Amino acid sequence: MGEASAVEPRGTTRAMAPLQLSLVTLGVADLRRAVTFYEALGLVRRVKEATGAAFFDAGGVVLSLYPRVELAADAGVVAGRPGAFGGIALACNRASRSEVDTTLIRAVAAGGRALRPAQPTFWGGYSGYVADPDGHPWEIAHNPGFPFDAAGRIVLPD
Repeated sequence: MGEASAVEPRGTTRAMAPLQLSLVTLGVADLRRAVTFYEALGLVRRVKEATGAAFFDAGGVVLSLYPRVELAADAGVVAGRPGAFGGIALACNRASRSEVDTTLIRAVAAGGRALRPAQPTFWGGYSGYVADPDGHPWEIAHNPGFPFDAAGRIVLPD
């Protein structure tokens, strides 16, 4: 009875809020090392009394860090090889090309691994990739077609 059903019962129609990304949780091998990396990039840790996990305000979405093996067990999956591509890349947009370069340099200095140097893109922007200490790839990009609002969030065109 506790499992979610893939099909709603017949005759039920209910309004539901649209899906919103609230949290991104990264499985990490060494929580302390991962916290140090993300703090070095300027993220502010919140809920500091939480043990066994870390939470950062990431501009409207929470970035959480959790031990990799425990996260896999919680999701009911087998933990893959750390550093192997899992079919997802995180991204951080910047206001300029120079901010992209600076962010990539800081990420590597904080313990990240350069994956692809920043370069002009086919879509008119500029981006490069870096992996965090657990191998999670981050695209650091400047996209002139995605401006920022006053709160620093991307504004997507219609």
